[in-house]
Amino acid sequence: MIFQALFQCLDISGWLLFGFVVLLLTDVVRNRRPPSFPPGPWALPFLGNVFTRADDKSMENLAKKYGPVFSLRTGGQRMVFIWGYKTVKEALVIQLDSFVDRPIVRLFHEYFKGGIVMSNGYHWKKQRKFANTHLRYFGEGHKSLEKYIEVECNFICEAFKEEQGKPFNPQYTIINSVSNIISSVVFGRRFEYSDGTFRKFLQLDTEAIALATSEVIQLYDAFPRLLKYLPGPHQKVHANYREIMVFLGKEVEKHQEEWNQEEPRDYIDVYLGEIEKGKEDPQASFNIETLLVCLLDLVEAGTETAATTLRWALVYMLHYPEIQNKVQAEIDRVIGQARQPTMADRPNLPYTEAVIHETQRIGNILPFGFPKMASHDATLGGYVIPKGTPITTILTSVLHDKNEWETPDVFNPQHFLDSDGHFRRRDAFLPFSAGKRACLGEQLARMELFLFFTTLLQRFTFTAIPGEMPNLQGVMGFTRSPEEFRLLAVPR
Repeated sequence: MIFQALFQCLDISGWLLFGFVVLLLTDVVRNRRPPSFPPGPWALPFLGNVFTRADDKSMENLAKKYGPVFSLRTGGQRMVFIWGYKTVKEALVIQLDSFVDRPIVRLFHEYFKGGIVMSNGYHWKKQRKFANTHLRYFGEGHKSLEKYIEVECNFICEAFKEEQGKPFNPQYTIINSVSNIISSVVFGRRFEYSDGTFRKFLQLDTEAIALATSEVIQLYDAFPRLLKYLPGPHQKVHANYREIMVFLGKEVEKHQEEWNQEEPRDYIDVYLGEIEKGKEDPQASFNIETLLVCLLDLVEAGTETAATTLRWALVYMLHYPEIQNKVQAEIDRVIGQARQPTMADRPNLPYTEAVIHETQRIGNILPFGFPKMASHDATLGGYVIPKGTPITTILTSVLHDKNEWETPDVFNPQHFLDSDGHFRRRDAFLPFSAGKRACLGEQLARMELFLFFTTLLQRFTFTAIPGEMPNLQGVMGFTRSPEEFRLLAVPR
């Protein structure tokens, strides 16, 4: 009787209002904060905190208000954010197995699922172990990674020399050069800087990374079904990755045509062999689809970190010519001009090493790390984080922690030097994150940064073009990169 009377007295607008109230109450009940869950700002019904800016200052303000472990809600999903070196270390190092899984990132899920970076459990362990084993084999067995890098250093120096001291944009030459190292390992060859197909591949990837954290993208991650067919940057990201996968597919097809199981040339060849062996272990998912995703993982991990850091290094050398002069003086004293730098020189170049580390620290190319997920119910900072909750470790808060760095917001190589001028390691230096999900390309990136940076400064002096000094703010995408800039590379 009550519902009948209600039905009779409500018109269309009344029913719409009634339906809205029901949905609102459902949202409030469904998304209420769990007991002992990390605190956070009030969330809008249905939307959550999607309009909260994902930048360093906003996160710092939230950490000051709610503490080093706080939460935000996007749509119907709550995410925990972790601020400061001690708390990040607790999450990633001390609680080594608590936050080792990856959540589903809707923007990337279609193209990265099943590879190395975005997979979990047994599948992830098998794929990562295989990649580590065979990258070492091709990097340190028949041909060393160091030799690959030394050869590429000569190519990039020749390319810079061809500019004849005139203004030029070094961005894609650097990206191509760095990417050639991992390409030599996974594809079995390097690509000429004039190769239009490979440059298009790199441009598509760079563009996708730059678009990955726009405000519309954040809305897409929260409401993928709603925005799937609407225009926006997420459509461009997906289109780029479709083209990228076509490029990788053609590389795999060439290898399949030429494959000789007895003489594997590179990572693709040994993976094709593993597909044959892996039929008895279907859970490990060694197949062509997974190979394509693993190639994408490896090329991005082996390119983006080092290439972006090298670009930041040049920006800082333009801003601090006195530091550039000191690096060059150390290189001249230890190595001279007669031979090329090698990894054996690194212990004897403490100031150069300190400058590279400081570039990584203040360049801060991955401010929010890569999202992780609670592998089981865990406790952090006195709060309960249920299994399956996504977490973000804010690496900016580690690399700029006022309790760990003497001048956290200043480019200062002395952070990595002791009173005698010797290089010193710092516990709060975590540009590659830490724990079991630390950056897959960390060791390769460290070698690349040292050899490329040292060789470039051995052979060139870099100066800014009058009126074109690049700013130090950077451009936020999935990584924080310098804005495009031109410079002068004057041979020494």
